[in-house]
Amino acid sequence: MALIVQKYGGSSVGDADKIKHVAARIIETQRAGNQVCVVVSAMGDTTDELLDLANQVSANPEGRELDMLLTSGERISMALLSMAINDLGAPSLSFTGSQAGIITDEVHGNARIAEVTPDRVAEALNAGNIAIVAGFQGFNRDSRDITTLGRGGSDTTAVALAAALNADVCEIYSDVDGIYTADPRVISTAKKLDVIDIESMLELAAAGAKILHIRAVEFARRHKVDLRVRSTFSNDPGTRVISNEDGVKQMEESIVSGVAADKSQAKITVIGIPDVPGKAAAVFTTVAEAGANIDMIVQNTPTGSDVTDRVSDISFTLPKGELKKVLDALAQNKNVLGYRELESDEEIGKLSIVGAGMRTHSGVSAIMFRALAEASINVEMISTSEIRISVITSLDQIDDAARAVHKAFDLDGDSLVTVYAGTGR
Repeated sequence: MALIVQKYGGSSVGDADKIKHVAARIIETQRAGNQVCVVVSAMGDTTDELLDLANQVSANPEGRELDMLLTSGERISMALLSMAINDLGAPSLSFTGSQAGIITDEVHGNARIAEVTPDRVAEALNAGNIAIVAGFQGFNRDSRDITTLGRGGSDTTAVALAAALNADVCEIYSDVDGIYTADPRVISTAKKLDVIDIESMLELAAAGAKILHIRAVEFARRHKVDLRVRSTFSNDPGTRVISNEDGVKQMEESIVSGVAADKSQAKITVIGIPDVPGKAAAVFTTVAEAGANIDMIVQNTPTGSDVTDRVSDISFTLPKGELKKVLDALAQNKNVLGYRELESDEEIGKLSIVGAGMRTHSGVSAIMFRALAEASINVEMISTSEIRISVITSLDQIDDAARAVHKAFDLDGDSLVTVYAGTGR
């Protein structure tokens, strides 16, 4: 008997009919001889609707109360799904994150999992029940408060439970048939991958691919949880994400596994900062104290006729949602940092190519930059790792850039991708 953890996103449980469809699918998995633990997200756009309500009654909702509000979405999903399963004749019990033993730190809105003690879930499974767990939420022992794990937290809940229960596989269900070489909503000819290694998946998630949340992929890599990404609405076997080293060694490494475009980034340029030791450290200490996460960094060659008046410019990218607080923090420290002025740009996009085979194949960057040049795409910043090349370009060119690079690496499939529910989650 295998133990399978399944996660269903908001589009999969968006209404009563979809919940019944998911219930039937879960029962089918159990009747095939498996123990089944299921993690669910809030129905459809429930989380966004609850956030809108919170902002209508409060200009600055307090974190604790916001978490109390937002976790209700997943509790609704888990209870309805359990009811549907019971109605179809299979035994089921639902659990909140705290009841399932998801223990977190005390950070509201973006808590991290500290420990998973799924005793009640294991008892339910051993008694023959299907266990339904509310995703996205946990419990802090010190404050005794409910917490949320941030956007995409249900993926992380599922992987954490799979690790704690020693599950055979963690299946992530969405509205496409698996992981593709690009976002199928942008490139309809993208090719589905049958298998991908965990390192490449981690790079794709970090680069903006939305099919798996980056914290879930990190958790899977750390705890060696094998993932499978499938569609709720078809019987396609999906894409396997291999974390086992022996399995990865048996794979044929693709030169480029996929192309990812991230439209959520902004850029800040600190102009005319003194070219002396410690100034870059001071800039990024200020950014860190503002609570922002930096992605790409470029420092220009210093200019100036004399060593004492040499200055340079530092550009870096960060999430758009963190732009204002970082600009404010840098402005408040202008006298200490000694720069001349700040520039910001929200109209940028990040394009990345990822592939484990890039370690051993030359000429990948040449193909990428030739494709961008032929499509008249201007590159503003470049960043690389062993298995990734990322560039920053203008936001209005990012989709064209993705299509050009995708074609250059011959990643198109034989048919158009079917997107069953329209959101990808």
